Amino acid sequence: MSQILDTPSAREIPSDWYALYTRYQHEKNVALSLSDKGFEVFLPLYTAVHRWKDRDKRLSLPLFPCYIFLRNPTERWLSILATISSEEIDAVKRVVGSCLKLEPHPFLECGDRVRLRAGPLEGLEGLLVRKKSVWKLVVSVEMLQRSVAVEVDATMVERVAARSAEVALGFLGAGARSQAIVSPITFLPR
Repeated sequence: MSQILDTPSAREIPSDWYALYTRYQHEKNVALSLSDKGFEVFLPLYTAVHRWKDRDKRLSLPLFPCYIFLRNPTERWLSILATISSEEIDAVKRVVGSCLKLEPHPFLECGDRVRLRAGPLEGLEGLLVRKKSVWKLVVSVEMLQRSVAVEVDATMVERVAARSAEVALGFLGAGARSQAIVSPITFLPR
């Protein structure tokens, strides 16, 4: 389910979208208010079931909490708004417009340290990598400088803080960090 509020004049001029930060749980009111003032507003929503002791309730919640998207805001706002490409907003509109179940997901990048949330390997930590179109969790034995990769569902992982050794290397420059990580350990037999 999505909420797309727009005006005819705004639809005629194609341009980038802008992200506007709002107070938590005020997204719908801000979107409605700005729409009433003639702005083209996009507020993507998803449906979630919240359970209380006595009942279940279906709620329409913002897909990006605390954010709404504007097209063609006034000039004085441009300095405080983050630009979002039309292609990214179109992709979000396609996902929201589909009949598929959707929910917010933390932003993950290849190389992030993650933990599996479910499945037979629940609780296992490693690095998230992508090979072709498959996500893999890499578990390493650093002392041996060997790793094993297992295919995982990217929706079943959550980002975790870097381990202390990786954080300690963070103060080194990029070249020093890569040398520290890939340098061979000479006292181990091959």
